[in-house]
Amino acid sequence: MDYLFDIMLISLSAALINNFVLYYFVGICPFIGVSRQVGMAVGMGSAVTFVMTVAVFLSWTITTLILMPGAPLSAWVAGFFMPADKAAAIDLTILTYIVYIFSIASSVQFVEMYVRRFYPPLYKTFGVFLPLITTNCAILFACLTVMTNIVGVESPEEAWDLGRALALGIFGGVGFTIAIVIMAGIREELDLCDVPQAFKGTAITLIVGGILAMAFMGFTGVDSGIRVAVTGAP
Repeated sequence: MDYLFDIMLISLSAALINNFVLYYFVGICPFIGVSRQVGMAVGMGSAVTFVMTVAVFLSWTITTLILMPGAPLSAWVAGFFMPADKAAAIDLTILTYIVYIFSIASSVQFVEMYVRRFYPPLYKTFGVFLPLITTNCAILFACLTVMTNIVGVESPEEAWDLGRALALGIFGGVGFTIAIVIMAGIREELDLCDVPQAFKGTAITLIVGGILAMAFMGFTGVDSGIRVAVTGAP
């Protein structure tokens, strides 16, 4: 029960309460650049969700088996070259950014090949923005959040398992999709409005994004309130 409750809170937090785009302000480039039409926004959100899920899975696996202090695979390899006690304490987290970026890039390449093969119109619609998912900081942010909850915890029992990591990846992508689709719907309506010349284009988009961020602040504290209501602990 506690485990499923944790999964639910992580999912709800990633999708709504602490939305990656509207709370942490990561992934702003595709949020602005690919939110002109709802159809395009849905496609981009789906691609980002898939890539984020795969990247989180790879980052959790690599961090757990190789990068974190005392990881079994790195300790086993290092055991051939140094004493067992030193091999067990080896820490490769300094390679985190490099490894995660390569993981994200390989995931994006797979998505690009798939979309180009089976959905050519969608591939043409995305244009340069599909390969730019590689540099979408929301995906790297999700991977780093997972790493923090594996390495940066006080005890091994508090470290996230694969289920919690995947919940963050999937629903972080869902939250990104929600934000970009809402923005696309508003921008389609803005095309029919008399927007002052000084605010047309990116300016009005950023203003709308700020208003959306303030609206999503209404979810603040929902997770802690649910936790108190269910468990009785703050």
